[in-house]
Amino acid sequence: MYVKIEPSWQQALQPEFDKPYFAELTDFVRQAYSQGACYPPGRLIFNAFNLCPIDAVKVVLLGQDPYHEPGQAEGLCFSVAEGVPHPPSLQNIFKEIQSDLGQPVPQSGSLSRWARQGVLLLNATLTVEAHRAGSHQNHGWETFTDAVISLLSQRQTGLVFMLWGSYARKKRALIDSSRHLCLEAAHPSPLSAYRGFFGCHHFSKANAYLRQNGKTPIEW
Repeated sequence: MYVKIEPSWQQALQPEFDKPYFAELTDFVRQAYSQGACYPPGRLIFNAFNLCPIDAVKVVLLGQDPYHEPGQAEGLCFSVAEGVPHPPSLQNIFKEIQSDLGQPVPQSGSLSRWARQGVLLLNATLTVEAHRAGSHQNHGWETFTDAVISLLSQRQTGLVFMLWGSYARKKRALIDSSRHLCLEAAHPSPLSAYRGFFGCHHFSKANAYLRQNGKTPIEW
């Protein structure tokens, strides 16, 4: 199957696109989008990949599924489109960056600037039905995104994987921690941020590791 995605990813992921589960997933997504509002817009489903070619990846940040209210999701985990108010988890991410690095909280909640620097902002599930969190889970997206994580772990060296919350931390089993840095913490949501996300210093730790591996740090 041909999938319209950034060319380096298209080549690397073609074996996944050719598997039967991906054809079934594609049929499910097409039907869902034809029957009602789903997010992100179809052209942004693979936005995380299109903004960050495979050999440009330095950091992998894992989310669960897209925001499910109108105008929020832009195909990048934790990120919202320009002009959209910052959701609580994103507010807490910016608070931790401010505490960790002394940077002011940005006006824009779009993290596309991170993606263009080599941060793969990957949700485990890439689509969602409007107003129904988790509605597209267990239809094949997780198989696909697990394959992406495994591919990066095997193909690259010196990546930083940020695993926030119990769901993301389970993905550590897919990562060769002898080749990469895994940073684990509580989820930045208001329910758990005070149980280990605040004060985790993941952003300074990530940049220190990138420097140690001869890579340009991220301007968070």
